[in-house]
Amino acid sequence: MTVSPRPWASVVIPIKDERENLVPLTERLLKVLHAREESRSAPFEIIYIDDGSTDGSAAVLDRLANQYPQVTALHFDRNYGQTSAFDAGFRHSTGELIITMDGDLQNDPEDIGALLSSVDRYDLVCGWRQHRHDTLIRRLSSRIANFVRSAVTGDRVRDTGCSLKVFRRAVVERVPLFDGMHRFFPALALMYGFTVTEVPVQHYPRAHGVSKYGVGNRLFRGLYDLIAVRWMMKRVLRYRFRDP
Repeated sequence: MTVSPRPWASVVIPIKDERENLVPLTERLLKVLHAREESRSAPFEIIYIDDGSTDGSAAVLDRLANQYPQVTALHFDRNYGQTSAFDAGFRHSTGELIITMDGDLQNDPEDIGALLSSVDRYDLVCGWRQHRHDTLIRRLSSRIANFVRSAVTGDRVRDTGCSLKVFRRAVVERVPLFDGMHRFFPALALMYGFTVTEVPVQHYPRAHGVSKYGVGNRLFRGLYDLIAVRWMMKRVLRYRFRDP
């Protein structure tokens, strides 16, 4: 019996009402990943997690999954939030690397290559949106939240809110997730002794759909969750066995 090789990468993408973005996103991802597949002699997979969409995204995802063998569509029975979607994607993934991104086409799949260039030296490579195309309110709220989070956790990451990231599998298997903790992936990875870096990536204006996040759930909730992360950092278990 022939055993299929383990995917070299699993792309995990939470989806909430992104119907018009799904086809172009999938086509661009397939183009980028097929080019990488040839050099790695291993397959890849794209895992979409439908987080309770009500705009017809579910049907589009099912069509894409039927059309492309690399695509899997998972459907929540209601909206649970981005952290739950990431967790479900991580648990269903089988790749040696896990790539995360948003489904709104504000991330450029071409930038995956820039992140992969650093994954041999780091366990978690984060995208950094140097030139953001968001509203002034969103940029200010993110800047404040990033400054406070970095000061408290010491992760020195300038843009933890960028969903475009590449994880080694050991990171997602080790780091525990609770609601809202996707905002603190770098800090949690560092807490468990993994290495983290940032790479500049592009950012585009949203062409279709509307943002699911505002000041209330981006700034104030993030600051509230920061208290929990700080507590975890002080209580995390760190031990080593001595050499025989």
